Amino acid sequence: MENESANHLKSIPTYGRFPLLDRVHTPTDLKNLSIEQLEQLAKELRAETIDVVSTTGGHLGASLGVVELTVALHAVFDTPNDSLIWDVGHQAYPHKILTGRREFIRTLRQPGGLSGFTKRSESIYDPFGAAHSSTSISAGLGIAVANHFKAKKDPAYDERSVIAVIGDGSISAGMAYEAMNNAAVAGPGAERLIVILNDNEMSIAPPVGSMSVYLSQLLSSRHFLGLRDLAARVASKLPESLEKKAKRAEEYARALMTGGTLFEELGFYYVGPIDGHNLQQLVPVLRNLRDAEHIGPVLLHVVTQKGHGYKPAESSGDKYHAVSKFNVITGKQNKGPPGPPSYTSVFSNELLKCAEKDDKIIAITAAMPSGTGLDKFEQKFPERYFDVGIAEQHAVTFAAGLATEGLRPFCAIYSSFLQRAYDQVMHDVVLQNLPVRFAIDRAGLVGADGATHAGTFDIAYLGCLPNIVIMAPSNEVELVHMTATAAAFDEGPIAFRYPRGPGIGLSLPAESQILPIGKGKIIQEMGEQTGDEKGGIAILSFGARLAECLKAAETLKQYGLPPTIVDARFAKPLDKGLIDQLARNHKVLITIEEGSTGGFGAFVMQHLAQNGLLDHVRFRPMVLPDYFINHNTQTAQYIEAGLDAPSIVKIALKALDVPLEI
Repeated sequence: MENESANHLKSIPTYGRFPLLDRVHTPTDLKNLSIEQLEQLAKELRAETIDVVSTTGGHLGASLGVVELTVALHAVFDTPNDSLIWDVGHQAYPHKILTGRREFIRTLRQPGGLSGFTKRSESIYDPFGAAHSSTSISAGLGIAVANHFKAKKDPAYDERSVIAVIGDGSISAGMAYEAMNNAAVAGPGAERLIVILNDNEMSIAPPVGSMSVYLSQLLSSRHFLGLRDLAARVASKLPESLEKKAKRAEEYARALMTGGTLFEELGFYYVGPIDGHNLQQLVPVLRNLRDAEHIGPVLLHVVTQKGHGYKPAESSGDKYHAVSKFNVITGKQNKGPPGPPSYTSVFSNELLKCAEKDDKIIAITAAMPSGTGLDKFEQKFPERYFDVGIAEQHAVTFAAGLATEGLRPFCAIYSSFLQRAYDQVMHDVVLQNLPVRFAIDRAGLVGADGATHAGTFDIAYLGCLPNIVIMAPSNEVELVHMTATAAAFDEGPIAFRYPRGPGIGLSLPAESQILPIGKGKIIQEMGEQTGDEKGGIAILSFGARLAECLKAAETLKQYGLPPTIVDARFAKPLDKGLIDQLARNHKVLITIEEGSTGGFGAFVMQHLAQNGLLDHVRFRPMVLPDYFINHNTQTAQYIEAGLDAPSIVKIALKALDVPLEI
C-alpha cells in the first residue's frame, strides 16, 4: 500500500521538492509532527498551493491566507471525525491537498476535476458543501447538536468537535448572527462548536500584540477555565443579584482586555485575537479549546493576511482573490488575446453614462464591486455608491427604501446570489410596486465556478411575481439599451439579466435607446420553404442564445427550411401579439432561454394554451436540463445542456419529422 501511495505521489509534478508534504497522505500524518515541523510543512504547502493555482487558476489569495490555520486545525483536531467546515469554501485548496486530494489537485476547476469549493460528494473531509457565504455557523451548529443527540442515544459515542471557519466578510451577513444567536440557547450540543473568525482585513481587531497573544493562551487554558468554573459555582451560591453582577464583571473584565463584548453578548466564549500565521500561537490555543469542556460555544478570533507568503498576492489582494493561470516567479497572470468587452463592463460603462445625466441614480452591490463592474461607479460617484457587504437581503430592501423617496437605485447582484433575497424582492419591492432596478449578472451557465454560481432560476423565480418587468439582452448592444431603459423606467420594478463573459463583438452605439416595454424584435423573416416538409419554423430566443439561433438558421436553410428568428427581449410582459403571429404562421415554434424550466418557455406556452393556439402549432421549449451541470467551460456546458446550434436544428427537424442528415 505504501508503494502504491509513493507511486501516486511520483505522478505529482512537485514530488521531491517538498519532503514533509510528500509524507502527508491524510491529516493523521500530521499528528506526531513538532510545531517546528508543522511550520516547515506550512511553507511547503504554501509553495504547492501557489504552483497549483498557477496552472489551474482559481481563488489564490484566500487560500494562501489560511495555510497555517489549515495545518494547525488538521494537526490538532481529529478530522474527519471532528467536522471542519470552511465558509464559502474558496479558501480550501490547502485543505484539499492535506486530505488525500493532492494527486488530483491540478484538476481543480477543470472539466471532470476537483471542485473549486468544498463538496460533500468529493471527500469525507468536506462535511458540508459550500460556495456561497455565511452558512458555516448554522451548519456547524446543526452538526454539533446532531452529535449530541447521537451521544445521548449511544453512551459509546464520543461527542466531537465542530469547527466553522468564517471570514470577516462573511460574518457581515445576517445569517451568521442568526446562527450565533441560536447557538447560545441550543443546549449542551452547542458546547462542542468552535467558530474561528478569520479576520483578514483588520477591520475588527486592533493590531495583534504580545499581550493579546498571552491573554488568548491564558483564557483558553485548562487552568483558567477551571478557575472560571470554580468562580461560577461560588457565584451560584450568592444572592441572584450578586450572581448576575459577578458573571457580568467576569465578562467585561475579559472584554476589556480582548475586545470580545459583541460575541460574549451573543453567548460565545471569546478568545483572541491571535496571529493566524504563527503556529507557535495557533497550536496551543486550538489544543486548549479542543480539550476544554462545558464552556459553551467558542469564538476564536485569528488575524490573517490574504495572499500571505506570496508578494504579488500580498500587495494586490483584489487582483489575486481569483486569478487566471500565472507565472509563479513574476506573478503576471496569463491573459488571452484581446476580445470583445464583457457584458459586465458594458453594463458598468452604460450605467456611468446614465448616472452622469441623472443624479438620482444610485448603485448598490453586496460585496462584489469588481464582479458586478460597480467599482468604476464607486470611483466616479462615491457618494452614490453603496457596498452593503455580504447582505443581499439588506441590499434589496435598502434599494426599496431609496425608491420610495424618488431615487433610482440599481441593485447589481449575481443571479445565484439574488436567490438569497427572494423574500425581500417579493414583499419589499414587487408587492409595493417600487421602481428598483435589478441588474442580474452571471445569468445562465458560468463555467469553472459550476452549479453553485450558475444563474439558472431567476427567470422562473422572478417571472411568477406580478408587476415586475424582465428583460434579457441578446448581445452587448441590447444590454446598452436595456440599462438605459431600466434607468428611465419608474413605473415599478424592472430586471435585466446578462451572462458572464465577453459579448459577440458588436460595435457599441454612441447613444442608447429606450426600448418599448414588452416588445420583441424580428431578426429575420422565414424564407421560402423548399424542403419536403413546408410547415415553417419560428425560433423565439430570450437572451444570449440568439447567436446560436442564427447559426442554426444557416443549417436549417440547407434543409430548405429557412426559419423566422425573433429576439423576444422581454419575458414579462410578453409580446403577445408577436407570439400569436408566430404561432399562426408557422408549423413549429421553438423557444430558447438560458434558464430552468418554468421560465420564459412556460410563460409562452401558458399564453398559447389560454388562447387555443397550442392546437395550431408544434411548440418546443428549450431550457436548461433538470439537473445541476458541473464545472466546465461555458461552451461545453451549453453543449451538455442541449442549448447550442446543432441541438436547435435537431429539435426543429424532429418536430417536422425531417430526418437529420449526418
